[in-house]
Amino acid sequence: MSRFCVYLGSRDGRDPAFLEATQALGRELAARGHCLVYGGARIGLMGALANAVLEGGGDVIGVMPDHLVEREQAHQGLPTLIRVNNMHERKASMAAHADAFIALPGGIGTLEELFEAWTWQYLGLHDKPIGVLDTAGFYSPLLTFLDSTVEHGFLNARTRSCLIDAEEPATLLDALEARLAETAT
Repeated sequence: MSRFCVYLGSRDGRDPAFLEATQALGRELAARGHCLVYGGARIGLMGALANAVLEGGGDVIGVMPDHLVEREQAHQGLPTLIRVNNMHERKASMAAHADAFIALPGGIGTLEELFEAWTWQYLGLHDKPIGVLDTAGFYSPLLTFLDSTVEHGFLNARTRSCLIDAEEPATLLDALEARLAETAT
């Protein structure tokens, strides 16, 4: 069993495909026996993911700072809800509990978390695989931009290849599990 830290929106987004893919990822995580680590909310895609994992019999760890418990509406049905003092502790706790990272559609918080985890990997602070679920082309413009940073000489191709992307939850999990197996040997 691996623990997947998932960054995603506390809103549903406008495209129903976001919710469908989020729920599919949750079911897939549970079916494969993985634990979800996430921001602890019961609303938006965050809540939908946690509920899908729980409904599939999976384990969930939520992490939320005290000042967001009311604002993000903490999920009270989680087996484990870790309350922390601030956002720095939240991200550190989520990363410490994770074996791999996934970003689903979300806003600036999701992007900030994704880039921080990727930067930490680049700096050698961890060697955990990172992926993005490119549901309905949500991340396509970002991935194109990242490819252009390689072309312009600001990002090396090896670092870019460390960010795995896929359009389907099962495909992304397959790739991340393969990376986890590589790093375990």
